[in-house]
Amino acid sequence: MASSLTKDSVRPGTPGSEKTFFGHPRGLATLFMTEMWERFSYYGMRALLPLYLVAPGGLHLSAGTASAIYAVYLSLVYLLALPGGWFADRVLGPRKTVAVSGMIIMLGHLCLALPAAASFYVGLVLVAIGSGLLKANISTMVGHLYDGPEDPRRDGGFTLFYIGINLGAFVAPLVIGTVGENVNWHLGFALAALGMALGLVQYLLGGRHLNPKSSEVPTPLSAEEKSATLRKGLIWLAVAVVFYGIVGGTGHFTLNWALIPLTLIGLIVPILVIARIRRDKDLDTAERSKVSAYIWFFVAAAVFWMIYDQGGSTLSLFAEKSAKNSVFGWEFPVSWYQSVNPVMIMALAPVFAWLWLWLNRRGKEPSTIVKFSSGLVLVGASFFVFLAPLSIAEGGHKAAAMWLVAIYFVQTVGELTLSPVGLSVTTKMAPKKYASQMMGVWFLAVTAGDSVTALLSNPAVGGVNLDKMGFVALEAGLAVVAGVAVWMYRNKVKQMMGNVN
Repeated sequence: MASSLTKDSVRPGTPGSEKTFFGHPRGLATLFMTEMWERFSYYGMRALLPLYLVAPGGLHLSAGTASAIYAVYLSLVYLLALPGGWFADRVLGPRKTVAVSGMIIMLGHLCLALPAAASFYVGLVLVAIGSGLLKANISTMVGHLYDGPEDPRRDGGFTLFYIGINLGAFVAPLVIGTVGENVNWHLGFALAALGMALGLVQYLLGGRHLNPKSSEVPTPLSAEEKSATLRKGLIWLAVAVVFYGIVGGTGHFTLNWALIPLTLIGLIVPILVIARIRRDKDLDTAERSKVSAYIWFFVAAAVFWMIYDQGGSTLSLFAEKSAKNSVFGWEFPVSWYQSVNPVMIMALAPVFAWLWLWLNRRGKEPSTIVKFSSGLVLVGASFFVFLAPLSIAEGGHKAAAMWLVAIYFVQTVGELTLSPVGLSVTTKMAPKKYASQMMGVWFLAVTAGDSVTALLSNPAVGGVNLDKMGFVALEAGLAVVAGVAVWMYRNKVKQMMGNVN
């Protein structure tokens, strides 16, 4: 499929110089298709996950437990991106790490396809590990295809790559969701495994078009470091086995309590990582000031993702029980709502890119802080919109599907205001010593936000129903207040940012 999208090269000397992928190195076709199929498998499974967890024909869990599992799963995917990058840098290199991650993801989906609860949870862990390994490294390999940061094709290449992500995310719920909900849950999960298998096969076949740099291990572990790393890993594994062994042996083990340590890890690790960077004595005064300013953006992003990622759990579970999932009398599976965001992203991203340039030429482009503030206010507004269908449902009626579409639309606009800007400001404010690691720190904001959701919804700690009007209003108000606070302190934050705009 990738080769059919190639044409004669206009720039000899690029990897795979005999052909290009829309004018880009041919290796981009390989990575485009790999990411598209991996996102197909990931988002297809994700669309089914909360529905399967509560379904009588699935695991038949409570909505609170299902939301906690979903949130913990998402937090782990982003948390594991950090060790995923470390593993490639120190052990296998990006190219081999992505191949291994694809196999782990495929095996995880196959475990999900088995009808046993134990294999299902093993599958979730494997998919989270594989996704973390892949997420951290495939974008790095895209960068390797170009002649450094100044290559004029670089931004366009990442734009094409981003289209692959959203294309896979758009199609997945329509295919995997339909089969899972209407035919068989486990057959849907098996389709996710098939998607990853297709991505892995074409990745291995197209690997010759990748830059040789992707096969290098930048800073390999020494023999002493390997021994120390293995020893530490075994110690932590032993701690986990002993802890859960004691809990299980005393008859106190429950699924909800098993989630608590994972939730706490998702909250503690981001704090420790940022604190370690902030206290590093190698940083000069300006760099330390930028890290302090970055904390504002990090906390704001965590609040944003706490609400935004409930689009796949709280909103999906509400739709399953309280919405008219039909348009003009035509009914559709609940999982199809998860295709709304990616199709809107593909439609609106070029508009926003043009808008920022248009405003910039006129000297009216909002600052990074104002964009962040707007994203927070918008995600809060989306949950204020959520109050309307909740009110309709409390009155004993089914809410129209367009209410949910409206919520996803507002959240998507908020995402385009905050997420790309967050990626950009992370690269601008990163200390030189942590230039590569700071992108992983940005992903930890998602981990922190989802961990808060998991803690709030977990019945083991008196979790609340996330779809109750009072709590939804509280979350919406929190996001708006946070957005206003960021805007009010914009001058102070701007001062700490130094020369970063």
